Amino acid sequence: MAPILLSSPLQGFTDFRFRNAHETNFGGIDTYYAPYIRLNGRLIIKPSFDKDIQPKNNKHTHIIPQIMTNSAEEFIFVTNFVQSLGYRELNWNLGCPYPMVTNRGLGSGLICQPTKIDDILQQVHNETDITVSMKMRLGFETPDEILATLPILEKYPLKNIAIHARIGKQLYNGGVDLNAFERVTKNTDHTLYYNGDITSLSFFEELEDRFPTINHWMLGRGLIANPFLPTMIKERSQALPDYKLDSFARFHDELFEAFHEKLSGEKHVIMKMLSYWEYFSILFPDHKKMLKKLSKTKTYDDYDTIADEILGRKIADWR
Repeated sequence: MAPILLSSPLQGFTDFRFRNAHETNFGGIDTYYAPYIRLNGRLIIKPSFDKDIQPKNNKHTHIIPQIMTNSAEEFIFVTNFVQSLGYRELNWNLGCPYPMVTNRGLGSGLICQPTKIDDILQQVHNETDITVSMKMRLGFETPDEILATLPILEKYPLKNIAIHARIGKQLYNGGVDLNAFERVTKNTDHTLYYNGDITSLSFFEELEDRFPTINHWMLGRGLIANPFLPTMIKERSQALPDYKLDSFARFHDELFEAFHEKLSGEKHVIMKMLSYWEYFSILFPDHKKMLKKLSKTKTYDDYDTIADEILGRKIADWR
């Protein structure tokens, strides 16, 4: 059975501009998850959240919106909003590891509160007909925290639980805990998706061999660093495709134009592109030197000169 590949939502990176550019130039992703909607206690949808999941802005992609909340009222409010746009599923983020989130009992900071999770899910399922899916970590302090929450989740008809195989306190440091993920597979009847450190075909195939019951795989930072990765996995190819340079150049230009339209001023656009190049650069020879040169650019002319130098290299120069 062919693997089903999903784009994990990364705030600040995988908005509709990235999703559209990736789908147009690379493909291979079956479903893209939009970065979370967060209300911060006010029942108001920020324009940026609205714009990100508007169907007119997502022409080529299958999107699932996501919410970050610890409030049933907020959950139901966002449910009504996404349903008004035609969405039938809402993913609940219990995975974000950043302290500014977890210190407020959100994201992975909520995993250790099964009673609160139960109350929210009960109200949402009683008062709406939205399909709920989950994105979680193994816990915040320890990888066993999720085991106390799983019996609560078994009470509800969740579509799936996507698990990033780390704890929240790790952020993105250290390795994934495959033993803890395996324990989860033995303690739930829900459909599980795997997320965490899929950056190569070889590691993907190791995971596939170890977890034969898993057929949905989330690509996060690995997708940004190597936008060819979904195709490489589906075609079982260790090598980047022959058309890589042209595809990447078109992808880069599409992203640049999209952020040029969104942001004000050369500095802001270049800084945004540099955040992507932190990931993109590993595809190229001498990537640290190349990234240093890009980071010194202050104007579009300077940036274009360096980008053209990079994107104009022969295919043989690529790894």
